[in-house]
Amino acid sequence: METRVALIGIIVENVESTPQLNQLLHEYGSYIIGRMGIPYREKKVNIISVAIDAPGDVINALSGKIGRLEGITAKTAYSNIV
Repeated sequence: METRVALIGIIVENVESTPQLNQLLHEYGSYIIGRMGIPYREKKVNIISVAIDAPGDVINALSGKIGRLEGITAKTAYSNIV
């Protein structure tokens, strides 16, 4: 199956949604290349970047599920590498 490399940028404004976010990332863990989290205490948000190599529909599903969590925003940037 053809995969794509992408970066999912996540901003967490509601830390109460963090357990659901971590569960989703765990479910899709086999596709995740790496992730980095940065707490921005002055603005009371957390910024997370997730590098992923997966089929396009898997990337879209994960990003959509993350974006539906309360107080969490997700945007995805795709590479041209297939």
